[in-house]
Amino acid sequence: MGKQPCRSRSEGNRLPVSAYMFCYHVGMKEQASIQYTIRGVPCEVDRALRRKAKLRKQSLNRLILDELAEATTGTERHEDFSDLVGQWTRDAAFDRVVAAQRQIDWAKWK
Repeated sequence: MGKQPCRSRSEGNRLPVSAYMFCYHVGMKEQASIQYTIRGVPCEVDRALRRKAKLRKQSLNRLILDELAEATTGTERHEDFSDLVGQWTRDAAFDRVVAAQRQIDWAKWK
């Protein structure tokens, strides 16, 4: 049986389960991630991970993803641009362009 196209419920027919699954997975292809199931985690490792996640106010999943990324690639995952803080260098040409854009044309505000 080939893959069926997605149809809306308004057409009156219920789709077979395989068609629902096909439609679901079509939307999920944009998400380029892989899922792992890890078994046999020692209790002390579990406690340490959960404690660390709680201290960082992160989910256990987010903490483990961050720890895996750092352990395998040597880089921390940043979603808050904190890796860019303090990296700004002065650029006179950029400052002139920004200053020109910040000029208010009072004639347009009448």
